[in-house]
Amino acid sequence: MTSDDDQVASPEEMLRVIEEQRAATARWLHGDPLLLYAPWGVAWLLGFTAFFLHYGLEGHPYAPISQMQALAVLMGAQLVAGAVAAFGIVRMSKAVRGDDTARGTMYGYAWFAGMMLVVVIASRVSDLLPPEESGLVWGGASLMVVAVMHMAGGAIWLNWPMFFIGAWVAGVDAVGVLLGAGWHALLTAVLLGGGFIVAGLWLRRRYR
Repeated sequence: MTSDDDQVASPEEMLRVIEEQRAATARWLHGDPLLLYAPWGVAWLLGFTAFFLHYGLEGHPYAPISQMQALAVLMGAQLVAGAVAAFGIVRMSKAVRGDDTARGTMYGYAWFAGMMLVVVIASRVSDLLPPEESGLVWGGASLMVVAVMHMAGGAIWLNWPMFFIGAWVAGVDAVGVLLGAGWHALLTAVLLGGGFIVAGLWLRRRYR
């Protein structure tokens, strides 16, 4: 005779355990979406709202906020968002080894190179443009890098939500640039700032 503790698990129980382990592994490999997306959403919501209040939609500011003050809000919020997101990426990287680690490292350097290139190009040409067009160069080029890197990351890791989020950023950025600085700031704040917060919450619930 055998005790209950010595009994072999049923196929249903084994499948349940396998599914639980698969779900746990998926959470580690994808990281915490709330840490990866929500901080950027908050940063863009605050920063681009400040730009929207500065530009307005008819060329008249809605609040006494200078372009430099709006830029300071955006950059400060993005620094905090970057620190929080970096914590999430480091935590995720601890769960993988080998080729995935190398891909993650190269992907991180590509982000840095893309953003540095935006700074170089925008710094070179922004002084030659009117203030609103200068703001569009900074905002539009930065979001272009975000869109391309998300789509590339989705392709590398076969992560469809990441790919579609990148495509969403590209679409919003393109429409905003065509409509002008005020509309670009408004669309980015609402659709990308708010959108990234919603995406982080939804993906976290999905993976859990």
